[in-house]
Amino acid sequence: MFDFHKNHKLLFATAFLGFVMLSTVIAIIPALQMQEVKPLPGMKDLNSEELKGLRVYVSENCMACHTQQVRNIEMDQVWGQRPSLASDYYYSKKRLDLWRQSPSLLGSERTGPDLTEVGKRQPGQEWHLLHLYNPRIVVKESIMPAYPWLFEEKSPAMVTQKDVLVPVSDDLLKNPGYKLVAKPEAMALIAYLQSLVQIDVGQNLGSDFIPSTRKKKNQADGQESLDLIGVQLYAETCAACHQTSGEGIAGAFPPLAGSKIVNDSDANILVQIILSGYDARPEFGAMPGFANLLTDEEIAAIANHERNSWGNKAPAVTPGQVAEIRKFIQKQ
Repeated sequence: MFDFHKNHKLLFATAFLGFVMLSTVIAIIPALQMQEVKPLPGMKDLNSEELKGLRVYVSENCMACHTQQVRNIEMDQVWGQRPSLASDYYYSKKRLDLWRQSPSLLGSERTGPDLTEVGKRQPGQEWHLLHLYNPRIVVKESIMPAYPWLFEEKSPAMVTQKDVLVPVSDDLLKNPGYKLVAKPEAMALIAYLQSLVQIDVGQNLGSDFIPSTRKKKNQADGQESLDLIGVQLYAETCAACHQTSGEGIAGAFPPLAGSKIVNDSDANILVQIILSGYDARPEFGAMPGFANLLTDEEIAAIANHERNSWGNKAPAVTPGQVAEIRKFIQKQ
């Protein structure tokens, strides 16, 4: 019946039919299904600056080391509050232009951390500027390459009010005494990264939709240890700016070691800063608030870790105290 070696027309027709069937199943049907995906309520399209940043992100091949997908497994709990959905990529999957297809942003390697919610974890501009110029400034163990071509060094006389200065020490510059200025490409890339935030789907998925890596450990006497979770939460939430040593970064993020606010017997100001953020000192970058990201127990754990590390010594903070301060702030 299938005498392919004698009937070349049958051979061609069979191969063509197989090609059409496979193309339909693998390419055409999934493409049609993708047209049915709608944006989540509250999602916004990328503005012109963020779109430029996306193109910089693609041109620098950032997705070779970073993913943008939260999977339904325990290790992904730190990257997002829920598993990623197709709708999360509705706006970022548009074609770059007439000739170029939409970029593949999901990634397959996590040489670096997932970026699904990096806009929530690191909303501050100063951190991103330092991280792009030299990742080792903010994360000493980082193996991420530096991107110095996104910056330029200018003499103080050439710096204008429109220039965005990067707070780095002279020993990191090729021309000591010059100022490091971010190029438009760097600012666009940062705008795109700051836009990466998961949209709340409006449903209570439960605290265990992904087994949490932040659960408190029970001690032998049955008492919960807030210290252990405090160390982990500080590493996940605070260490990128204030450093694991608590020394901060000169000209960018203040030190916690020896801080009067951290060591104050009254923890009211410290807890308010963690809840609401802080932007009252122009010599340092703005700190985001964590009221919507952390529970009272988690904030108490972080505060206690800071108040009893790096030589600091101050009374413990309880979740009840945090709850009272949270209520006070909400009334303002």
